[in-house]
Amino acid sequence: MASPCIICVAITGSLPRKAMNPAVPISVSEQVESTHEAFEAGAAICHAHVRNEDETPSSDPEKFARLKDGIEQHCPGMIVQFSTGGRSGAGKDRGGMLSLRPDMASLSVGSNNFPTRVYENPPDLIDWLAAEMRAHDIKPEVEAFDLSHILKAAEMHKAGAIAGTPYVQFVMGVKNAMPADRHVFDFYVQTVNRLFPGAPWCAAGIGREQATLNEWAIASGGHARTGLEDNIRLDRDTLAPSNAALVRRTAEICATHGRPIATPSQARSILGLRRV
Repeated sequence: MASPCIICVAITGSLPRKAMNPAVPISVSEQVESTHEAFEAGAAICHAHVRNEDETPSSDPEKFARLKDGIEQHCPGMIVQFSTGGRSGAGKDRGGMLSLRPDMASLSVGSNNFPTRVYENPPDLIDWLAAEMRAHDIKPEVEAFDLSHILKAAEMHKAGAIAGTPYVQFVMGVKNAMPADRHVFDFYVQTVNRLFPGAPWCAAGIGREQATLNEWAIASGGHARTGLEDNIRLDRDTLAPSNAALVRRTAEICATHGRPIATPSQARSILGLRRV
């Protein structure tokens, strides 16, 4: 039997606005409702950001706390993954919510270009975020925007800065960063398999590349990320009506490749997370 595929739903991010797609959830209550629909459609992980009332990104721990409580109440067993990304805060503000002890948190281990700015991840901040995750028993999801980020994760794991089995997510399709290139993707997979034999991994495609990366990852034995943070459309002419619709599309790709959808319990086992 083929291995189960973990579907992660990135529900809102920092950039999409309701003017771009009315389905983008902004308030905590909207995010909880959207996450519950995605959970029922098959998502086992919620990748979470929080927003201000004017839709700008926030790093407010109180908002993260309410979101975490809502997801845990309405989506039993779902894995809560906080973003420590750089759009919602600067410096240690990016990890100010880690004391809430989510199951997972994103960890970018190197800098790279974004469409209009440099995504800065200086070594001292990376080390501090990783230390906070260890202190609070949070599993990092290494967001690899470049091959060097996978190699950096291996260095950190060897030094004990990343505990347990690393979980690497390839992010492809960001303008000015790594495009969705199949040869590069295959090399990423080979590199992870060489550095972390048997370790699970994931892939995320941005915009129109979302379905492409879902297909590549699922067919190659990896796990998949979808959601309105990365992509607001079902196709060129159709806005995605919900996060759940994007999860259902990913689940259909899983079915095409004979891979069952991982339950939250199975996902926790695959990732080596604490039970709930």
